[in-house]
Amino acid sequence: MFRLMDLLACPICKSFPLKLLIFKKGESRKVGKPPKCEEYCGYDGKSVSELDRLHCDICAKVEIIDGMLICPSCGRWYPIEEEIPRMMPDEFREKDEELKFLKKHASAIPSEILMNGKPFHL
Repeated sequence: MFRLMDLLACPICKSFPLKLLIFKKGESRKVGKPPKCEEYCGYDGKSVSELDRLHCDICAKVEIIDGMLICPSCGRWYPIEEEIPRMMPDEFREKDEELKFLKKHASAIPSEILMNGKPFHL
């Protein structure tokens, strides 16, 4: 998942990079030499140009099981469940499921997302 942070942008406003919140981590099943991030390192949460070195060997060993992606530009959030980022357009998102997700992880989610996040909030 960290590697995807170099590739993912908000599907609505196209903002990059997204903010990653991690609720549950696990060990990756990936084997072999990991690809290097080109623009943004999700593991360190910084532009590659700001880093002295990349931690690709450590990054490749971690999988994000549950978490959230947040767009800092438009305030939309996208759940990560069972290692899968669910980045659907608003009209295809299930309100009841999304509210359940927010309630389940409320203690780890910033208040601005809980109160004003798009497309749903508590």
